Amino acid sequence: MSLRYAWAFLTRLPGGAHPPTERDLGRSVPWFPLVGAIVGALSGAMFWAVWQPLGAQLAAVVAVASGVVVTGAFHEDGLADTADALGGTTPKERREIMKDSRLGTFGTLALVLATLVQVFAVMPLAARDAIIAMALAHGVGRALAVTAMATMRAASGTGLGHGYAAHLRAAPCALSMLVSYGAAFALGPVGVFAVGAATGGALAVGLVARFRFGGMTGDVLGATAQVSQMAALVAVSRLHDDFGWFWA
Repeated sequence: MSLRYAWAFLTRLPGGAHPPTERDLGRSVPWFPLVGAIVGALSGAMFWAVWQPLGAQLAAVVAVASGVVVTGAFHEDGLADTADALGGTTPKERREIMKDSRLGTFGTLALVLATLVQVFAVMPLAARDAIIAMALAHGVGRALAVTAMATMRAASGTGLGHGYAAHLRAAPCALSMLVSYGAAFALGPVGVFAVGAATGGALAVGLVARFRFGGMTGDVLGATAQVSQMAALVAVSRLHDDFGWFWA
């Protein structure tokens, strides 16, 4: 049931079940990386499906856009709100800006740049490689969001980030992270470098959150997933030709 809760929370696809309580939602967190990997694989499959008739450029746009549609732009919204909040002068003011549903200049620029980075990272990949790369990037991005939930202090006593942290179970979260990183490492050097790049991106977001917002929020978790996902995709795009997958 926890997997169905995670599926309903992170995607707009049928098959999930909306968690009735914050406790149920918190208990579904260890499944987030698996849901992310499935979303990434579906996005990569879209690239594979349209690559020949549309060409690599448009196929990459379709692939990235399909991930946004499947998730309802859930993590993109967190990235935009986090970027907009950087314009505040105090942690409290930044958190108030973050809660504002209106999209500002910083948020718009963040979304445009994030989309461009992902499109240009996917574009040079072969169709099969795009499926693996996007599954890897989306899965690792959610795994690092789980890591952030388990290790970062909440910015305030209320909100989505706090609701998660209050109901996390250490052992399932640790197992989820180990399985996610292990699956990435099993892909070979490219997977190792992708995890390293994604971890660097997550650390950067975490540092910004700590010093600019006072800790973790739900939007920061979305930004963590997005930045980590971008970093992993860029690493795969740049290194795959040199190293290949472990079986190559």
